[in-house]
Amino acid sequence: MRVTNLPQAFKRALPILKKIQAAGFEAYFVGGSVRDTILNLPIHDVDIATSAYPAEIKELFTKTVDTGIEHGTVMVIYHGIGYEITTFRTESTYQDFRRPDKVEFVRSLKEDLKRRDLTINALALRPDGEVIDLFDGLADLESKTIRAVGQARERFHEDALRMMRTVRFASQLDFEIEAQTLAAIKENAALLAKIALERINVEWVKLMLGKNPKAGLADFMATGLFAYCPQFKEHQAQLNSLLAIENLHLDNEAEVWTLLAACFGYRPEQGGQLVHAWKGSNELKAQVTKALRALEAMKAGDLSPKLQYLTGSEMLAVACRVARLLGLADYSSMAVLLAYEGLPIHSRAELAINGKDLITLLNLKPGPILGQLLDQIEEAVLNRQVKNDKLALLEYGRSQLEE
Repeated sequence: MRVTNLPQAFKRALPILKKIQAAGFEAYFVGGSVRDTILNLPIHDVDIATSAYPAEIKELFTKTVDTGIEHGTVMVIYHGIGYEITTFRTESTYQDFRRPDKVEFVRSLKEDLKRRDLTINALALRPDGEVIDLFDGLADLESKTIRAVGQARERFHEDALRMMRTVRFASQLDFEIEAQTLAAIKENAALLAKIALERINVEWVKLMLGKNPKAGLADFMATGLFAYCPQFKEHQAQLNSLLAIENLHLDNEAEVWTLLAACFGYRPEQGGQLVHAWKGSNELKAQVTKALRALEAMKAGDLSPKLQYLTGSEMLAVACRVARLLGLADYSSMAVLLAYEGLPIHSRAELAINGKDLITLLNLKPGPILGQLLDQIEEAVLNRQVKNDKLALLEYGRSQLEE
């Protein structure tokens, strides 16, 4: 097979491959970018594999960075863009089912490709567009099949995260996992406990944001991978219930965790703890907590202006989306967001008065009383008890101090 129209990202990198070839070495585009090019999907990272050793690459190019030279990877800076170039290699014996004990550089493309995880990721592309397919990856792309390269058990023992990658691709590409590969995941699922949670998190979120998350989720559950993820084993039934949701499509990470927390019956604080348990960021933890508070209020029919204000438009949209998916409340995203946009203010900075004004004009001192007064003014504006006008707010503030 020949790719007749290379993506621009490949075209920009062609001079690098041609320079390596001119020096007498082999060089190819490899990995996910080749797969996605064949599938007419946008590509993100451009990975290059070569028979040249790292020292030989560094001799060829003036601007290089040793990003992973012990594993054969050198970054070449070309026209301001960094390209990772990795020497063909073999790996032997793996510690903790995640890192090779020994990496050996080789001159053979086949030896390099046969250590890769899946046939659809073991494709190489020549500069002229010719696809090198040594493990029937093209046939698997055609039949929408996910299959391990060689013996699946060996691939998963080399890096147990590959099991999560496999079920993630089932969702992301809407492909079916081949029977022996699926059986090997089920047999070796316990190895996932050896993998850093941050790495599992990345694959899990990609699975849930994929083209067909229910396909990936069904495999994730059926193989038992879920049992080695924080707070999932005790919520097996709730996770399986997600498979019954029609049109399960999620737009962002906050939706993923808000949906899970709501499905588990978690309160807002517990939802934040779930994100923390999965090594999520503090920002994501705060977002999910906000969305869950709004979701609780929707269920109770009490989404107040203040709560809308504290939640913000982005997390209100998340809460509405999750409520609709779970059939918890009949809230229109448009109606909720229009109500939010109609609030008198959307942040304290929009108040016509600030703490400095109150100190100067009402003879206050910095401290708890000032903070409480600002809270009262903010809430009064939100509830339309007072107009967001400087004189009106001063008068309101004065009246609150006199009470």
